Amino acid sequence: MLYQKLQSFISENQLFTPESKVLLAVSGGVDSMVMMRLFHRLGINCSVAHCNFQLRGNESDGDEAFVREKAKDINFQVFVTRFETTEYAADNKLSVQMAARELRYTWFEKLAKVHKFNCIAVAHNRDDCMETFFVNLGRGTGIAGLTGIRAFSGNIIRPILFASRTEIIEYATENFVRFREDSSNSSDKYLRNYIRHNVIPMFEETFPKFRDTITNNIEKLAGANEIFQYAIRNIISSVTSENGNVIQISIPDLLNAPAPKTVLFEILKAYCFTSVVVEEIFKALNGISGKRFYSTTHTVIKNRESLIVSKNEDIGTTKFYIDDGVTQISSPLNLHFQSYSRSPDFSIEKNTQIAFLDKEKLSFPLILRKWQIGDYFVPLGMTGMKKVSNYFIDNKLSLFEKQNAWILTSADQIVWIVGQRVDDRFKVIDSTTQILCISYS
Repeated sequence: MLYQKLQSFISENQLFTPESKVLLAVSGGVDSMVMMRLFHRLGINCSVAHCNFQLRGNESDGDEAFVREKAKDINFQVFVTRFETTEYAADNKLSVQMAARELRYTWFEKLAKVHKFNCIAVAHNRDDCMETFFVNLGRGTGIAGLTGIRAFSGNIIRPILFASRTEIIEYATENFVRFREDSSNSSDKYLRNYIRHNVIPMFEETFPKFRDTITNNIEKLAGANEIFQYAIRNIISSVTSENGNVIQISIPDLLNAPAPKTVLFEILKAYCFTSVVVEEIFKALNGISGKRFYSTTHTVIKNRESLIVSKNEDIGTTKFYIDDGVTQISSPLNLHFQSYSRSPDFSIEKNTQIAFLDKEKLSFPLILRKWQIGDYFVPLGMTGMKKVSNYFIDNKLSLFEKQNAWILTSADQIVWIVGQRVDDRFKVIDSTTQILCISYS
């Protein structure tokens, strides 16, 4: 029965032709081993790719040996690679799961290119699709994230997406398909496992046909998303214009559009702006001009009647130099500088938007840059060094505030987390004679 369903699913979704050359991603688990058996029965020109992520010691090595043996038994060519996954995750500041995903798909694509595979088959099933729905529901990815997993995307195909995990295990049992059980699948510390073992069964207690219902709803959402995308493209074209490498979003037209915040998110997500930052931008639409918002790749500037979207010139590593005597800068921030001698009646205004600094302790030019992991400073009023990242956590800064945090430095020492806290080493003290006052607007 599963074999006949596979044939129908491949035909309905036009996943490949009988002449195609297919690379099967096989981990050794029940899903991929059943997929390999089914493809052997199809008589398609296939090879096997197995990744050893070296995360489970002897168990990972056992998976590798098992896949090699089973691929050899059915005369499938097998490609195997080993990854230093933990090190890659640390070097690239990724979770281990994301690192493993990035490594394997990069390798699959390389194999496909070198050996001219038409497509790469991965063994996602219907239950995976359901779990993805809940993960994305929690992450707030919008309607597109609730449409589950597609049967194909680019050259990646998911030929057993139609089958439930129960159907796959039944097929393995009835057809004596051996497989390896990943011990990590039983741990609820992984979000997908928690959803699989706890969330979905809880729904099933109340709604006995919940799995069928959620699958049908995902299909309906996929259709609704197609209609939504069609409508949103028309709205976006009516509120945006392009001038070279700059995109302009008309604020009056945006506000007159249906669901303007949603429209703004759909425009800006293409430029790597998170929903948190888009929320702040939307709040600023009726505010003053000149305010800037940053993503990892782009900058949005609030103009009088428009939002201007432009590509960053590597803003994350760009340094802005400020010479002695400069009275104002407008990029990347609006800062005003005033130098004067200390008078007897001088007092410090308690305002985080203003920094009063002992000018004689500063080395020019000052440098304005984005904060970086590993930055330390001495918060005003304290004596010990503190990580800037920990300061952000302690002061409950939002993701938006962290992404838009700027640092003013002098000779590689932090002088001021702009708009937040002055470094104690540069504060005005009783012996200070020359003061530099910097105000942020």
